[in-house]
Amino acid sequence: MRSALGTHWPEYLMEAAGLGIFMLSAGGFGIVLFHPAITFVRLGKIAMPDTFFYVAAQLVGGVCGIVTIALVSHGLVADPAVNYVLTVPGAAGAPVAFVAELAISLALMSVVLAVSNAPRIARYTGLCAGILVAAYITFEAPISGMSMNPARSFASALLADLWTAFWVYVTAPLIGMLLAAELRLRLSPQPVRCAKLHRDNPRRCIFRGGYA
Repeated sequence: MRSALGTHWPEYLMEAAGLGIFMLSAGGFGIVLFHPAITFVRLGKIAMPDTFFYVAAQLVGGVCGIVTIALVSHGLVADPAVNYVLTVPGAAGAPVAFVAELAISLALMSVVLAVSNAPRIARYTGLCAGILVAAYITFEAPISGMSMNPARSFASALLADLWTAFWVYVTAPLIGMLLAAELRLRLSPQPVRCAKLHRDNPRRCIFRGGYA
């Protein structure tokens, strides 16, 4: 065992780094980029000019992030086991991936809207979203690759130059999150005051929250 460790530690380190990069990318992009600005437009929480630049910033940020990982990892993220954290349908195919993406997007946005608009537990919004994302990585990723954001999928597909069923990752997250917004507006008697992971801070914000 000592001989194997002493001789092959670079290979072990590469395997650890490869999986680590995969989890970092999937988790990071999932948490930071999971909600398309179009949902905030429907909720009346963002102006149209801000929407345009918000979407553009996500696309640029996603591409820059995956390019940076590729450079820092010296190409490890391009390994077939990781493949730029590409989102592609699992063995069940694109239709099932579409339903899965729609469901997880609907669930996540519904939780964010519910928790962030409940003053007593609003501070736990990020924690609740993080727990859901972790569960999605574990259980849902094999079905659809777990995107929840067109910009996240675009960045990976661009570097991998593989656009398999890309339509799934453009349509399903938007439909799921818009559906969450519609259900909230129609079923809840309380107005939507916030739709962010972290609202309780003194920094300026482009989102029209109802909190002081």
